[in-house]
Amino acid sequence: MSQFLPSPPALPLTLTDQMGRRVVVPYPPRRIVSLVPSQTELLFDLGLGARVVGVTKFCIHPAEARQQATIIGGTKNFDFEKIAALKPDLIIGNKEENYQEGIEQLAAHYPVWLSDISNLTDALRMIRQVGVLVGAKAKADQLAANIKLAFAQLSPPQKPVPAAYFIWRKPYMVAAAGTFIDDMLGRAGFANVFAPQQRYPEVLAEQLTAATPRVILLSSEPYPFGAKHIAEFQAICPPAQIQIVDGELFSWYGSRLQHSAAYFTELRAAIVS
Repeated sequence: MSQFLPSPPALPLTLTDQMGRRVVVPYPPRRIVSLVPSQTELLFDLGLGARVVGVTKFCIHPAEARQQATIIGGTKNFDFEKIAALKPDLIIGNKEENYQEGIEQLAAHYPVWLSDISNLTDALRMIRQVGVLVGAKAKADQLAANIKLAFAQLSPPQKPVPAAYFIWRKPYMVAAAGTFIDDMLGRAGFANVFAPQQRYPEVLAEQLTAATPRVILLSSEPYPFGAKHIAEFQAICPPAQIQIVDGELFSWYGSRLQHSAAYFTELRAAIVS
């Protein structure tokens, strides 16, 4: 008898994703395409990097992701021919970061599991569910538990600091209610002055002035705000403190969250001082 026996066939696993869709996946999946940067990083941190065959051009963490896997386009413009060539047995995406038409086209041919995340609870559930999906339940459960504990140990200020969080310039756009960033702002000790609005509204300079934030947070992504933009916002809202912040630690809802709570503590200390 030959010692080189073929691998046993993968058994089907049926799960419900965060959109309420039933997804049947060969278990364990061996050829994974990730359409979301934060979930790509999660797969690698769960020890599944060798199974990730396709990523987007925005999947910058870890650095080896784009070196060893095929880049299949962006989060909102997939290269369907490249994906077909990879023969994936699982595609992982997200409701907000990907586009419905592209997801539907992929789902007609492959198992597509989607996350839908607007707060920390959703993110922790996603981490655990992905762990089950890819056969790394123990690691995922431990990671989620560590993140949950780190956030539980945050000491919120007696009075949250009124803040505006900018994600874009020309036009100015902020994170408002119903976003993951808004949930992170609250946990970091800030009160979102644009919470009465929804999602990512455009705002005018006069609206920012009228909102009277004590702090204006300029995110490093998706728009690359930097030190050169501080004077621009200081002129609009002179009393406010302007702070460049790490957008990944406010908006990436995968394993990068294990660093967010400590960052928020440091940021709050810098604001208070």
